[in-house]
Amino acid sequence: MALSPNYITPKGYSVLKSEYDRLFATERPQLVETIAWAAGNGDRSENGDYIYGRKKLREIDRRLGWLARRMKAAKVVDPAQQVNRDRVFFGATVVIADEDDTQREITLVGDDEAEAGAGRVGWNAPVARALRGAAIGDLRRVMLPGGEREMEILEISYPDPAA
Repeated sequence: MALSPNYITPKGYSVLKSEYDRLFATERPQLVETIAWAAGNGDRSENGDYIYGRKKLREIDRRLGWLARRMKAAKVVDPAQQVNRDRVFFGATVVIADEDDTQREITLVGDDEAEAGAGRVGWNAPVARALRGAAIGDLRRVMLPGGEREMEILEISYPDPAA
């Protein structure tokens, strides 16, 4: 089964890369050193430093594997390079109004960098899928956990290419 590309902004990719580098170059070696020290202290079955260290090492290795897979599948897309700026595509910042005339500003980003509280919505989220390809003035319907909602696109913007 072919997975869809893992679209991500350059900033989002650098965050993943820096976490990978920090875990691999700093935290993991320190933990291995602690485990080796704890293993040298005798009985490992009741050695808290050893047991906790091994558990933490498994967690770090699992996270490193996940980060490596996400970075390998990543397709870095710079929204500032978007040519067609009158429609909603990856990286667009969109002002929408719902049926209650409540306005929200959201930015469509990669799923790994989504943070709804900060207005960053993942590219594969229902709202983002509904907005893809929309132009100013378009009405789009989206099915949310609270029921179906209709949204109107009020503004579309992209980062400045010079920035």
